[in-house]
Amino acid sequence: MEFAKIRNNDEKIRIGKVICVGRNYAAHAAELGNEIPEFPIIFLKTASCLVESGSKIIHPPYSTDMHHEIELVLVIGETVKNADDISAENAIYGYAVGLDMTLRDIQNKLKDNGQPWTLAKVFDTSGVISEVVLKENFKLTGTERIYLDVNGKILQDSTLDLMLFSPVEIVKFISSKMTLEKGDLIFTGTPSGVGKVVPGDKMEGGIEGVGLLSAVVSE
Repeated sequence: MEFAKIRNNDEKIRIGKVICVGRNYAAHAAELGNEIPEFPIIFLKTASCLVESGSKIIHPPYSTDMHHEIELVLVIGETVKNADDISAENAIYGYAVGLDMTLRDIQNKLKDNGQPWTLAKVFDTSGVISEVVLKENFKLTGTERIYLDVNGKILQDSTLDLMLFSPVEIVKFISSKMTLEKGDLIFTGTPSGVGKVVPGDKMEGGIEGVGLLSAVVSE
């Protein structure tokens, strides 16, 4: 996926780096038996693994445990390095809803061997993103509901104020380690309730005020 669409706007944003935050909700860290991190845990996906809302997610045949993870996505609108609170806030151009699909069996095997999670995170169609709502059109309060249902049953249901690291804190931390540029996407982590999906499952989710997304798992 080369561009992200903006809601009610003909403009498109060319996607740059796709940076993800792990374990950003305490309950999610606990459900996977992980410690609560002192600093944001950072990993990367690729723009080529992303698809638009309404697309099919192809279940890789080499995994038997693919999990859903609904997330708030920050869209960066300008170059920023070593941001303070003000420049971090100003660098956020808009927001989207994202799905970070994870091959949990592959991830656990890689972690057990002391290897990076990459192959569990960047398979084709492993990321779904909604249209972007520009910050000028929607002010995020940080208390919005985030949820995902699978086949009509709500499995993830939380609020953004339960994030361990806020959007501004995330931008500050990442920009202290690498330069952020226009078009970079930051997946900010998933709440508890993640679980296995199989071919035929339909996922629908959203974030209050930000947007909605859907996807179907396919072989």
